[in-house]
Amino acid sequence: METRTLDSPPSILPLYARAAAPLVPGASRLPFVPGGGGEIPDTELVLDGVRPDTNAVAAYAKVCGFSLRDTLPPTYPHVLAFPLHMAVMADGSFPFGAVGLVHVENRIAQHRPIGLGEELRLVVRPTPLQPHKRGQTFGLFTEARVDGEAVWQSTSTMLHRGKPQNPADGPKSRLGVDKSAHRPPGAGLIASAEWRLGGDLGRRYASVSGDRNPIHMHSLTAKPLGFPGAIAHGMWTKARCLAALEGRLPDAFAAEVRFRKPIRLPGRVELLSDAGPEEIHFAVRDAKRHTPHLDGAVTPLEPKRRSMTASNENSGRNSK
Repeated sequence: METRTLDSPPSILPLYARAAAPLVPGASRLPFVPGGGGEIPDTELVLDGVRPDTNAVAAYAKVCGFSLRDTLPPTYPHVLAFPLHMAVMADGSFPFGAVGLVHVENRIAQHRPIGLGEELRLVVRPTPLQPHKRGQTFGLFTEARVDGEAVWQSTSTMLHRGKPQNPADGPKSRLGVDKSAHRPPGAGLIASAEWRLGGDLGRRYASVSGDRNPIHMHSLTAKPLGFPGAIAHGMWTKARCLAALEGRLPDAFAAEVRFRKPIRLPGRVELLSDAGPEEIHFAVRDAKRHTPHLDGAVTPLEPKRRSMTASNENSGRNSK
């Protein structure tokens, strides 16, 4: 595996230009443009010295519905790592462009809350292609480390649409009926909240996350890419669910979601969840038509203790 250590976070806008370049006929033949086909490159990107900006965290928490605390929202390390995700997919060795990929699943494992003052080392690497009934999938594995210890991990599963392939031998998700959930997604869940989503939600989330994929920004930019209008970010939907469940989340947990039908903006959706004592199942459905948008589960993990240094740095810091 080739490991590249970066001096600073990559700039997002140039990466988007390179990621979208394969949409231009013939552009993928250029060596610095992704889209030449083949396998996922065996590379790893590392960024040291990452300290979250408190104002940026507060803005993100407001858009996603999290309360303000002295620890990061559990989905925020994904935002910190997003420039590295784009750098991986915008590299000339990547087999296809990022624009047009579909985020189909996401799993986060928070081993302990991350303090606002803690310095992170971010590691991002792609996983090999796997067969899928709608083409092929690959993962973007991300790890956040503090003093050498992994405190947060995630895998975003991305679909490259194409010729159907037999997924029988690929890895199985815990969601649905294929593993330990033991029931169809959404079965037995009770509606617990309803959200009205404005047409500007995609732009608001983009401003706090850096994810400015055209399919989320406006109907004028989504339609050329095959969508009837702008759609909500999948990671906003997951974050909004975890924010609504915030009081029930343990310090250490895994949260896995499967993204279903896109949420068109503007829209009105409802959150459903169960009242289980440990594992929490939840779902997002269209409030009127009950179209499935997301299915998820939260599972407790064995917590890791925060280092004494980090604890001392954050002692005395008040929740806002």
